Amino acid sequence: MSTPEPRPMSSSITVNDIFRRYGPTYRQLHPNLSIPERKAMRAIEICRTEVLGGRVEECDCCGHKVILYNSCRNRHCPQCQFMKKEQWILDRKNEVLPFTYFHVVFTLPDELNQIVIKNRRLIYNLMFEKCREARLSVSIDKTYFGARIGFFVILHTWGQKLNQHNHLHCVVPGGGYSETKKKWIQAPDNFLVPVQVLKMRFRSLFLKELKNMYSKNLLYLHGTKFANRITFQRLIDNLFKKEWVVYLKESFRNRESVIEYLARYTHRIAISNHRIISLNNDIVTFKYRDYKDDNKEKFMDLDAFSFIQRFMMHIVPKRFVRIRYFGLLAHRNKKKAIEACREFYHIAEKTETANLKWHEMYMKVTGKKVSSCPACKNGTLMLKEYIPANCYRPPPLEFY
Repeated sequence: MSTPEPRPMSSSITVNDIFRRYGPTYRQLHPNLSIPERKAMRAIEICRTEVLGGRVEECDCCGHKVILYNSCRNRHCPQCQFMKKEQWILDRKNEVLPFTYFHVVFTLPDELNQIVIKNRRLIYNLMFEKCREARLSVSIDKTYFGARIGFFVILHTWGQKLNQHNHLHCVVPGGGYSETKKKWIQAPDNFLVPVQVLKMRFRSLFLKELKNMYSKNLLYLHGTKFANRITFQRLIDNLFKKEWVVYLKESFRNRESVIEYLARYTHRIAISNHRIISLNNDIVTFKYRDYKDDNKEKFMDLDAFSFIQRFMMHIVPKRFVRIRYFGLLAHRNKKKAIEACREFYHIAEKTETANLKWHEMYMKVTGKKVSSCPACKNGTLMLKEYIPANCYRPPPLEFY
């Protein structure tokens, strides 16, 4: 249930705490969890605990000791995304093109959720592929823009209530290369291509391929009503008639801040720790934004096992890539395209993306020296001893 009334804030409970307390019992109740789901659960439970080992550091000035446990580095863990996000920001800043940036969101209708849950990898890949086709085909059309563009896409599978809400955040520079004019062209600051055209193109491409997959028996639909061919065809017909949600969320004239803004989407997980309010009597309370009610902040209560179940819906398949680059920004084209664009507009190359070590990155982002003593503020923390891990894990990242 959800209620709009204010509640006392608390930041002491984390997603990791909930998994440590209820995760083992949840696994017993759900023995059919996939290997990636089990690995993600276990990683979240043991992150920054003695199980993974760590190190003891001592101040060379006041003798204060600090115990630092290793992180799990799992991409679904809310405690392990900060430095990855900051490294991504530095890498992307060197690739910013001199155009207004547009943020377009492609959303799958909720009617497809049952099919998505049974065929995650297949449907997620289909979303990426048809988003790519829709964007590139509309942009290259002289009727709308008439140029080759580049963009990157980020997959999100959740809504604010941890519900299934499959959508793609598509980040598009408002410019591209015109083959006919043999030059780079720029779109107006408030328009790139008609969103309605994108919407119809994406819907058509996606549903035609989904129907093709069904006819080739590529979809696993056992246990759903769509295993019946007539019911599935009725779904396709209804979705062709339905208005799909594809919309322009923001445009950015300030090209320097676009990457920081978009970093909120790149390494986000289903729910972050700051949204957890409390855990009382096996009930998890967290805050969310109700976009249907003027973006008001509200609170939701779920029992711990339902909370974990909703979180687990958003564990992506093994080795699945959630951030992908297309067109001129695809990895095989990116370097030459960016160099050519900068040369055309006489823009000097940036050098912000040097490979920084962990402690250098931390210093750049926070302005704090990671080895400074938290007690006396003057001394330096020195390695005293290692704490051995109680399980196998990849070697920890070097701090120095």
